[in-house]
Amino acid sequence: MSSAGPVETVRRRRVTADGYAKGRARRRQIIAAAAELYGEVGYRSASLREVAARAGLSHPGLLHHFGTKEALLLAVLEQRDEEDTAAFVEGRRGVAALAGIVDIVERNTRRPAIVELFCVLSAEATAVDHPAHAWFRQRYGTVLAAAATAYREAAEDGRLRAEVDPEDAARRLVALMDGLQVQFLYDRDGTDMVARLRAELQSELTVPLA
Repeated sequence: MSSAGPVETVRRRRVTADGYAKGRARRRQIIAAAAELYGEVGYRSASLREVAARAGLSHPGLLHHFGTKEALLLAVLEQRDEEDTAAFVEGRRGVAALAGIVDIVERNTRRPAIVELFCVLSAEATAVDHPAHAWFRQRYGTVLAAAATAYREAAEDGRLRAEVDPEDAARRLVALMDGLQVQFLYDRDGTDMVARLRAELQSELTVPLA
């Protein structure tokens, strides 16, 4: 049984909470440095030592938070998803949520290095023994479910064409987004991801896409 008094117990809890907060802040700092470096030189050319230096850490210090290069990349992708969802989809319903997806694609046109990372890793991760396999499997399930929900809400609001099935439309939407990203990487000037995605969505709706 601990012999620490109430004051000491509170102090220890405060120190622990401060430590957690500092750890989360340091992780965000590392992720930001990694995303910046990946955007400049690409994932394959960026080493953990370079990321650590940019984040103002030692190599062992970075490894304390991210033990492998793959783990750090996943953190970058996860944060990208969280930021995109919070900025463009969270709190939106139906057609507004679908318009938010278009906004995310438009944002991606300004960060091709991250798009490339996602395309490469998502293809590699189809192998069941890949370290990112479980994450991508879960992510695709989440994205499909969110898209289907947006389509169902649009239907409930009378804004989806009667012949459009929400589940099928969601799968087509995700497939189109993935395909456009690959085309964009091969031909950035000739592939307008935003216009093509907007046209597809508009063809399914009975109202203008906001």
